[in-house]
Amino acid sequence: MNSVKIRITENEMKNEKTPASQLAFGTKFTDHMFIADYTAGSGWHDHRIVPYQPLTLDPSATILHYGQTVFEGMKAYLSEDGVVRLFRPEQNMKRMNSSCDRLSMPQIDEDFALEALKELLEIDKEWIPTEPGTSLYIRPFMIATEAHLGVSASKTYSFMIIMSPVGSYYKEGIHPVKILVESEYVRAVAGGTGMAKTAGNYASSLKAQEVADREGYSQVLWLDGIERKYIEEVGSMNVFFKIDGEVVTPSLNGSILDGITRKSIIELLKYWGVPVTERKVSMEEIREAYLDGKLDEAFGTGTAAVISPIGELRWKGELFYVNNGETGEISKKLYDTLTGIQHGTIEDPFGWVVELKQ
Repeated sequence: MNSVKIRITENEMKNEKTPASQLAFGTKFTDHMFIADYTAGSGWHDHRIVPYQPLTLDPSATILHYGQTVFEGMKAYLSEDGVVRLFRPEQNMKRMNSSCDRLSMPQIDEDFALEALKELLEIDKEWIPTEPGTSLYIRPFMIATEAHLGVSASKTYSFMIIMSPVGSYYKEGIHPVKILVESEYVRAVAGGTGMAKTAGNYASSLKAQEVADREGYSQVLWLDGIERKYIEEVGSMNVFFKIDGEVVTPSLNGSILDGITRKSIIELLKYWGVPVTERKVSMEEIREAYLDGKLDEAFGTGTAAVISPIGELRWKGELFYVNNGETGEISKKLYDTLTGIQHGTIEDPFGWVVELKQ
């Protein structure tokens, strides 16, 4: 599949670019998109880069009724030296195939998908913002397109990549957020689709987020769906706690997403010699650590924010203030190091960054 040619149709109507200071997340898109189609028995075909445009779907398309879809989120960075950098993109393509497997969708050729992305980036390179803290958000995704109302896996699919220039997640640096521990709703359970990056996981989280918004909290901290006591994720991010000098994060259990940023943080901490452990973490443990004065830091991790420090947790009416509501030392060091590696201002000792040829 790597030898497959990509047909390119240039967009003659260039979109107007938004000033970096006005960029919001995922509201403006580049001039082009990549599309490939799949048909059972024939495989992937018609690989093309075309002008960004609406899709045409049959009203009975499987995606509209049974939610057969997966996606990824990643970023491209344009550094001062003019080099376009991607951060561990092969991990995103690998995870996408894992999600596809869970949703009974066809596998993509990971190497070819990355080459298609590079070609799309070359065409729309001028859309990558250059101001500090900005980047080009990349959304590869796959949808089931077969016109069929029977409950079964689709026989046809489309794999697409769209891109959106985004501003800095934090306008004035990273600041701790307030988190509400969710005790009624459940995001996912082991055996379900929690480990896959699929639309339904996010749809089921919206109700709890509404409640958090009303009560003045930025995100929801999800607990396990069986015992409702073990921590899983925070919002749509993985979560870490620094307890008495040790950094701990919930172990992957089938309902927690295997985050690329999560993986990178664990590797970074080990590289620095900081104790880091993947295991079950209960809210009762967090409460006891707080009462004992041992809850040093807490933070969420993900592509959009990289690091999101937690300054306050509310659980069953109790308030836990983390590090006096201030950004912790480890949180700040991780944020500065990861963003530095991504933008090319800090050496990358791990080989995480993929540079596009100039």
